[in-house]
Amino acid sequence: SAPPEVRLRESRIKPARTGNSERKGAGRHPVNGTRTELERERDAGQAAEAILVRRAQAGDAAAFGELVSIYMQRCYYAALGMVGSPQDAEDLSQEAFVRAFKARGRLDPERPFYPWLYQILRRLCYNFTRDTSSRRRKLERAGGWLVAEARVRASVDDPERVRATEELRGRLESAIGELPLAQREVFVLKEFEGLKYREIAELLDMPIGTVMSRLYAARQRLAVRLEGLE
Repeated sequence: SAPPEVRLRESRIKPARTGNSERKGAGRHPVNGTRTELERERDAGQAAEAILVRRAQAGDAAAFGELVSIYMQRCYYAALGMVGSPQDAEDLSQEAFVRAFKARGRLDPERPFYPWLYQILRRLCYNFTRDTSSRRRKLERAGGWLVAEARVRASVDDPERVRATEELRGRLESAIGELPLAQREVFVLKEFEGLKYREIAELLDMPIGTVMSRLYAARQRLAVRLEGLE
């Protein structure tokens, strides 16, 4: 059967919130060793997700549509971090869901859905980047975070300051867009999605030391490219 509709509506897209604030308190146990409320909620969510996966595997397009609704925004921003273009990120994230729907029979319902989906998306983005030489594309949303890190203060009452800030934003976006894809991917997952080193290592199926070295290399490259911009 055909996959459910996965078209994005850009007006409804909001910045994904998958950062550390949602994980605050994770892994903490009361003195008596009982499971925390956060762990119970996580387990309940995984159980509900497993039901959706089983329904989708049985041909229930509506169940798969619910998975799309849950993960489309996160998938879109992950793709955006790798390819830099909103339109391409939309297309690639949609294609990832289409391929996931076709391959749903290979998914283990007892394992989380997103890491499996992310591997599909990652391959698509890597192939896209290789085939179109899109390392030169700008990462359009990246500037805001780095501008804040550089402590640039723009004022709508100061046109010269606004102009200078926009110029700086463009240089920052360009610097991130020129990172090698392997480094850029880790950088985006850490700085934009707020994942921990361990979570990135699990998602990308690589040693945590590799994650740390790639992130360090990315930050070093950015520091060189952005030297003197503060």
